[in-house]
Amino acid sequence: MAVLAPFLVIFAFILELPNVETTQRTLDSLDASFCHAGLEVIYPDLDIDKCLIVSKELKLREKISTVWKAPQIYFSGARKEKKYVLVMVDPDAPSRTKSSGYWRHWLVVDIKDNALKKGNIQGKTLTDYHPPMPPPKTGFHRYQFMLFEQPPGTSVSLTDQEKSRGKWDLQAFITRFGLGTPVSTVQFLTQNFKD
Repeated sequence: MAVLAPFLVIFAFILELPNVETTQRTLDSLDASFCHAGLEVIYPDLDIDKCLIVSKELKLREKISTVWKAPQIYFSGARKEKKYVLVMVDPDAPSRTKSSGYWRHWLVVDIKDNALKKGNIQGKTLTDYHPPMPPPKTGFHRYQFMLFEQPPGTSVSLTDQEKSRGKWDLQAFITRFGLGTPVSTVQFLTQNFKD
């Protein structure tokens, strides 16, 4: 039995390796370069701390679309006594080849630094969490999480024109409140779980 143990470990490693390599190879360089600075998005069976494609295995695509609620968000680099803005968008609505602008999935402002360090988002929700649900036959969609430092004394809100989730002008929102460049970003790609 002792002779078989090393063989079984190597065999198990070989079986897992193709799944990891396949996922990494399918991300193009632009998608892979989006993620930076340690933002972590945690669903019950899926920890997203780098750019990745959600696997169809274990029904992860179905769970992320229909079962799981809002994820926990961790950012260990949150600066003391700062507030943050979290944005989750799909830039590929209705499809990556025919995008009509950003679809806003989640928007939370006034998030305190200690909440981010604990993974417990406490802030003012401007847009309730809406799970990723790419339409059938539209291919992979990117779901991007961006964390911005909120300028001191700034009250962030949506205009009446921004009440709809679709065709959101993210850049105009960023400019209006002086949010600048995100301090951290992460994204995952998924497609309709029935495809």
